[in-house]
Amino acid sequence: MWMHGFGFDGMLLGWFFWLVVVAGVVVLVVWAVRRPARGPVSGCCSGSALEVLGQRYARGEITREQYEQMKKDLNG
Repeated sequence: MWMHGFGFDGMLLGWFFWLVVVAGVVVLVVWAVRRPARGPVSGCCSGSALEVLGQRYARGEITREQYEQMKKDLNG
């Protein structure tokens, strides 16, 4: 039987097509599982403004005077 005029070549083409589809799905699943999570960067956007201010002061990014002024501004 010639399978609607395609013959053996058409059958191989059909198998190849489905093999490519299955491989594509596998690659997509592996990519989705292994990609990094899309959350906030560590230390970014977490905690209150006062906590962030305290962390900046502890790291030495701002002086004591700047810390006190910013703390006063935040407390209103």
